[in-house]
Amino acid sequence: MNERPGIIPQSPQRRCFARNEIYDKLSTLVNCPSSWKTMVVNIPAVVAIALYISATLYHLLQRFKPNRSGKPTWLLAGGAIGLLFHGWAAGSMLITSAGINFSLWPVSVLILFTVNLIVILSSLKKPLHSLFILLFPASAAVLLASLFFGYTIVATDHLSLPIGLHVTLSLVAYSLFTIAAMQSLLLAYQDKQLKNHHPGGLLHSLPPLQTMETLLFEIIWAGFIVLSLGMITGFLFVDNLLAQHLVHKTFFSIIGWLVFAILLWGRAKLGWRGTAAIRWTIAGFILLALAYWGSKFVIEVLINQHSGI
Repeated sequence: MNERPGIIPQSPQRRCFARNEIYDKLSTLVNCPSSWKTMVVNIPAVVAIALYISATLYHLLQRFKPNRSGKPTWLLAGGAIGLLFHGWAAGSMLITSAGINFSLWPVSVLILFTVNLIVILSSLKKPLHSLFILLFPASAAVLLASLFFGYTIVATDHLSLPIGLHVTLSLVAYSLFTIAAMQSLLLAYQDKQLKNHHPGGLLHSLPPLQTMETLLFEIIWAGFIVLSLGMITGFLFVDNLLAQHLVHKTFFSIIGWLVFAILLWGRAKLGWRGTAAIRWTIAGFILLALAYWGSKFVIEVLINQHSGI
């Protein structure tokens, strides 16, 4: 058998196994020829990670400059190029020879891709650039995790049009509420800094507090409408919605929907804003995160079963 140059020969029993999971992943990538094909497929993910990290560092440097330009052209350009490689990586992880891979990490990569796409396009007209300081590092972290833990294939041969519509609506809804959660975190930071009379640092680069709050509720309204449509299509078209592997997702999705419904009612009738709006937004997002990512993690990682969508 021909060995790769520079690789110390190992016994066959030890070639693709190690003492712990992380070492096992690294050992497999280095010593197993078949793993190099997987790594080639994920080269776009590596490029996207590098671009996102570079854009984050550039963004931080620009934010703390006293005389910065009004339009972050280079930031948007770097983010857009990173987004192209991010989409390439997401496609290579999702679309496999066995079908569509709906496992935890590929879908997480796709959701972050959708989030970044929405924010980059929206930032051309709305002051959403500050979200990149949270979104780009989060995207890089998810892409990096997918390189090590995203190789499990949970494939579906095909999707019917109604199920495809449900999946698309759910994906967009999760993405919009992720943006809302990021926006609420920046709003909480801004509110705290203003109350403590600390106007320096990142604060002076953020839009006015009222603008930030208005943007937050615009995003929540959009997410709430799309989530409602996604839940309706789920109840209509998904078989066995209360089956064991879907009941937790259904339960937390309904509770999350109710939380955002109450928040929007409180905003319209009681004028909720500030801390109340932030807390309800974060609570609703956590419930939706438990509905999808929590259920996926428990089923695929802890229980080690795979159920597609």
